[in-house]
Amino acid sequence: MRLVHLDLKGAAPRVSYLEQVFPLLSQLGANGILIEYEDMFPFKGELEILRSPYAYSEEDIERIQQLAEQHKLEVVPLVQTFGHVEFILKHKKYQHLREVERFPNSFNPHVPNTLTLLKSILAQVIEKHRRSTWIHIGADEVFHLGEGMDSKNWMSRNKGDVGTMYLKHIKEVLGFLTAQYWGLRALMWDDMLRKISVGALRGEGTGMAVVAPQPGVLVVPIHVADLAHVVPGAGRSPCLALRECESQAGEPQASPCCWHQCQSVQKAMASLSPLHRYDHYSVLCELLPVGIPSLAICLQTLVNGDFSEEAKRKVLNVLGLESVQLEQSTCEGRGAFPGVEIYHMVEQINGHLKESILKALEEESAIKGWFSPYHRKRQFGNPRNMESFGSKVLKLHEDWESFVRDLHAQLERVYFPDTVEEWLEENVNPYLDQLRDLVRDYR
Repeated sequence: MRLVHLDLKGAAPRVSYLEQVFPLLSQLGANGILIEYEDMFPFKGELEILRSPYAYSEEDIERIQQLAEQHKLEVVPLVQTFGHVEFILKHKKYQHLREVERFPNSFNPHVPNTLTLLKSILAQVIEKHRRSTWIHIGADEVFHLGEGMDSKNWMSRNKGDVGTMYLKHIKEVLGFLTAQYWGLRALMWDDMLRKISVGALRGEGTGMAVVAPQPGVLVVPIHVADLAHVVPGAGRSPCLALRECESQAGEPQASPCCWHQCQSVQKAMASLSPLHRYDHYSVLCELLPVGIPSLAICLQTLVNGDFSEEAKRKVLNVLGLESVQLEQSTCEGRGAFPGVEIYHMVEQINGHLKESILKALEEESAIKGWFSPYHRKRQFGNPRNMESFGSKVLKLHEDWESFVRDLHAQLERVYFPDTVEEWLEENVNPYLDQLRDLVRDYR
């Protein structure tokens, strides 16, 4: 299986955009979609508080699955069951379930209500994904596990460590899944398992077979046999642990993610993630349209075993590009993939906005000499000197405002208003606001 991980925290695309993207992913070699809904799932009843104001509707969830089926993409829903649960534990209603009271990152596995809540969440998600034969339980980056008083007391009483405590919770989650959903197979990330010795794993009686990563290989299948097997009354639930190949964070450009590491990747179940946000509280990373060339390169590398000339030709052909320079993280050509307009506009923002504004404000001698912060604060200046830079500054301002209006319209076609606002606030306004302020004072 070659899964594309759609991590929807904070930058969920509209379903109308997924209609364009799914056929592209299928064409590039993906055969599954791993969907981490987080607060975009239409939770009901007691769980309704978890929903984002822009959460998908039940009809949207059904439409996504129909689209996936149409393009031969298996849908694997991902529900975080241990760490990365800020979208749950930020709410006062669930604050008592935190491992450490101050931090909303991770569940306290010793409070009975934790498992009760997780069962409700899993049940609602699985109910809306009856076609799916896999469920992903997350379980990565369980920060601060073992630091809470309940955990310290448990380890003291049971002469255990963080690893055995971690496994105990995972087995309870898998025990619920195997008891309630016969035949549903489980997936999880492997990073926490890597910290547990093979001896400890065997001591738990789990029968795990942990495959160590090969040098230079990023996506490595870790076969974890029958974690739920030791739960009384539970059926067999083979679990496969995966590590993500993530985009480079914080770079609003086309960055072929980890391409050199993917060159020797194994053709097994693997997950590629065009990353939106590292956690519920971090800033946005790439936008999905900007990450598509990177994702295409990774998928074709996975399909071919390396980024061969054949793989390169396929990427250029499917994306409508003329060339791709991996070392420079750049692509050339107009492109013909969904959201390519955003791709090019973000390139312009990334390459020219800050530079052009700083050049106007800091290198224009008439501004530095006759329209300094002192002049602007006290609202005085000589019109003769001000006119020497005025028309240039006004044109620069109008050009960028017009450009940003167009970008805003393009982003609105793909994303909901909160994502558009945040992306512009983070990547455009810090620079454009300086120019706006100068123009206001000039006028």
